[in-house]
Amino acid sequence: MTDKVVVITGGSRGIGRATALAAAARGYRVVVGYATNQGAANEVVSLIEQKNGKAVAVKCDVGSEADILALFKASDEFGTLGALVNNAGIVGKSGVRVDEMSAERIQQMMAVNVTGSILCAREAVKRMSTRHGGKGGVIVNLSSVAARLGAPNTYVDYAASKGAIDSFTIGLGYEVAGEGIRVAGIRPGLIDTDIHAAGGEPDRAHRLAHLVPMKRVGSADEIANAIVWLISDEASYVTSAILDVSGGR
Repeated sequence: MTDKVVVITGGSRGIGRATALAAAARGYRVVVGYATNQGAANEVVSLIEQKNGKAVAVKCDVGSEADILALFKASDEFGTLGALVNNAGIVGKSGVRVDEMSAERIQQMMAVNVTGSILCAREAVKRMSTRHGGKGGVIVNLSSVAARLGAPNTYVDYAASKGAIDSFTIGLGYEVAGEGIRVAGIRPGLIDTDIHAAGGEPDRAHRLAHLVPMKRVGSADEIANAIVWLISDEASYVTSAILDVSGGR
C-alpha cells in the first residue's frame, strides 16, 4: 500500500478509468484528469471514495499546456507524486488515407498524443527526479500496437503518434534512469473501449477480433492490470521497456 499520488490523464473512461480504480485499490491517491466529461470523472472519484480511497477530478485537455500545469498543481496539493500514466489520446476519423488528411487533423493528433504526453512527463520529472529533490517515481506511456502495424488505410497519423511515444519512452527512460524514475510503455491491441466510436467505427475491435491470435478483444481491466504492475515495486528493474498487451497481435 502507498499514499503516493498517481496522475492519470484521460482517467474518466476506458483504460484510464480502469487504471484509476485499480491504482486506488492498491492504495494510491488518484488524480483523475479529464478533458470534457466531468460527470464520468466524478463517477470514478465517487467509486474510489466508496471504497475509502482518495481521488480528485481535474479538468485537463492535454493539448493545452496551461491545463497540464493546473493538473500537476492540483496533484501537488493532493500529496507526493509517485506515478504518471500518460493515457489521454485521440483518434481521427477511421478509414482516411494520408493523402486525404488535413493539416489541422495531423496537428491536433500530435498536439494531444505526443506533445501532451511529453509535457506531462516534463512536469512529472520535475517533481519525481532526485536531481530536483524528488523521491523517484514511475511514468507509464500508453502507446498502441498500431505503432508497429502502421494502421494503413485506417489512421496512419494515429499510428505515427504512437510510434513517437515508443521512441519517447525509450529515450526518457535512459535519461532519468539514474534519477530514481522508471519509464515504461504499454502497447494495447484491440481493446473493448469507446475510442473506436470516436473514430467512427464503434464495432471495430470486435470486427477485427479474428486477427488476434487469442481470437478475442482485450478489456480495459487487462490493460489496467499491466499498468499498475509497472508502477509497482514488483517492476523495480523495468525501464525503457514497452510491453505489448495485445493477445499476441
